[in-house]
Amino acid sequence: MPPWRSNIGLKIVMAVSGILLVLFLIAHMAGNLHIFEGREEMNAYAAGLRDFGAPLLPHESLLWVMRIGLLAAIGAHIASSIIVTHRSIHARPVRYASKKPAKGESRHAVATMRWGAVVVFFFVIWHLLDLTWRTVNPVKDIHDAYGAVVATFDPERWPVTVFYLLALVALGFHLRHGIWSAVQTIAGPSTKWRKRTQAIALAVAVLIVAGFAIVPLAVTFGLVS
Repeated sequence: MPPWRSNIGLKIVMAVSGILLVLFLIAHMAGNLHIFEGREEMNAYAAGLRDFGAPLLPHESLLWVMRIGLLAAIGAHIASSIIVTHRSIHARPVRYASKKPAKGESRHAVATMRWGAVVVFFFVIWHLLDLTWRTVNPVKDIHDAYGAVVATFDPERWPVTVFYLLALVALGFHLRHGIWSAVQTIAGPSTKWRKRTQAIALAVAVLIVAGFAIVPLAVTFGLVS
């Protein structure tokens, strides 16, 4: 069996792909915060992503590289997770990075990892329909990213905002345990660094959730309009 198909190899694939997804989330979150600079700056940022490298590179080349890379990372993360889980059920309990949650590790976070992933998956589908393809968004103009975000979180569409915030909570639990587990998988369990790793994982999860949540809340409460 090739090393990457072993349980250890698959856990490393899961960890590395997860880290790549976290980096994407941080970049995406930072991009969203341009909305506080105003319509012109936000739309200029969105246009810059589409026109990156022009005229030497095709239109939206950067976005397509990001999309393909993101799909590859998601596919690797989901596939490795399913295979490891399937093997665990038919063999012996094997956790993501250790046989049981380490001392101080949230059992609730461990228990919600899979359900959180399901919630996030369906949210990503909605997010694509809403802000990428504009299928369910009132603003169809692809050049008006600012208007599309404001329309998405309009107070009259409060169920969308609630779903978005609930998905962020699920994402937070997933990130908190996932980042900790990824470090455990790659670097190996270390009693000395365990609490520090847990603290870092929690801080990153809170930062990402707060960074994403501030946009819909700002629109809902009229700070951005």
